[in-house]
Amino acid sequence: MAEPDVIVIGAGVIGLSVAIAARRRGLSVTVVDRSGPAAGASAGNAGAFAFTDILPLASPGILKKAPKWLMDPLGPLSVPPAYALQIAPWMFRFWRACQPSRVDASIAAQTALMDLSKEELEPFLRESGTLSMLRKDGNLQVYESEAERQASLSGWAVRAAHGIEFHHVAGDAMADIQPGLSPRFTSGTFTPGWYSIADPKLYTLALAGHFRAIGGSIEIAEVTALQPSADGVRIFAADGKARAGKKVVLAAGAFSHRIAKSLGEAIPLETERGYNTTLAPDAFDLRTQVTFGGHGFVVTRLSTGIRVGGAVELGGLDLPANFKRSEAMLTKAKAFLPGLKHEGGSQWMGFRPSLPDSLPAIGRSKASARIVYSFGHGHLGLTQSAGTARLVADLLTGADNTLDLTPFSPHRF
Repeated sequence: MAEPDVIVIGAGVIGLSVAIAARRRGLSVTVVDRSGPAAGASAGNAGAFAFTDILPLASPGILKKAPKWLMDPLGPLSVPPAYALQIAPWMFRFWRACQPSRVDASIAAQTALMDLSKEELEPFLRESGTLSMLRKDGNLQVYESEAERQASLSGWAVRAAHGIEFHHVAGDAMADIQPGLSPRFTSGTFTPGWYSIADPKLYTLALAGHFRAIGGSIEIAEVTALQPSADGVRIFAADGKARAGKKVVLAAGAFSHRIAKSLGEAIPLETERGYNTTLAPDAFDLRTQVTFGGHGFVVTRLSTGIRVGGAVELGGLDLPANFKRSEAMLTKAKAFLPGLKHEGGSQWMGFRPSLPDSLPAIGRSKASARIVYSFGHGHLGLTQSAGTARLVADLLTGADNTLDLTPFSPHRF
């Protein structure tokens, strides 16, 4: 059997979107994944295309909030004590990325990628037969006090400067958008340009089905190392099967840095462990996605249920899950949405691949121009999937880059 033009490592939403884009360019493509399609963060995320979310996690604002949040082991941001020493170098890079000049550069790069991703999204969904899964219900960020609302205004000013539409609301206007909120929330900001998908797992599985339908193949194997050769790339996997491709895309999410190490490249990728609980579809009359920013979680209406989740636990890949975090968010959700039917939910934990400056790694490996990196999207993998697919397909085919990829260089650290 002839080796494929491209082997994509990773069958999450990024890897499959890249694989589809490459296949549409006429390349033969095989996807290899440790567990199969939609087995990781692409299965359990909040389902948002958050194109307006241009502000990086690494920012001066987060530095102000972090000390208080870190004091609460079940709060919006936590570092398990068992992982604190290991993550210290990443946290130092994160602190450096919070400097205002670096934040401005990150916002500019993030905005450019968001704009491209939004532009590419509907054509991508249409061609993959998934356009019917797209929803345009918006997002409502809610505030518990005037002080919290005032603290948010600088961020909204940045969004306004980039042409993002939003409306500050209160009282009846907020209740019209989302009835049933606790009166403790006195005001909010509604963003109509916030899209979502009916269910992220079903969407990713649909992409896998479409990829196979257009001639792609998917194999299950845990890739452990890459080795460039004169005319391609050899792939080593735990199953011992010999694999090789003319080019390779590394899109293995939170596991990508382990594979990159086999090429002698140390990329500071860390894992934001996200938690959620998915309740029955009739658990609440949810009209829009609601963000409880002061508490670090969202409530989302999916076709398969009401999902309560979010927060950031910087705990790596190996520590056991702490589902007390899911329970803490659900307890708050019951108070914030008094009519919420909270019984019988299913809990989940997944790994979000995160780089210190909140930007993904999109670009070629130093070890070989035949290896392209595409990982580290943090909370925004679904959001940026179509734009990333376009950029990586351009790299694979030698087309002119749509964006300046310098801010996304895997080697910027």
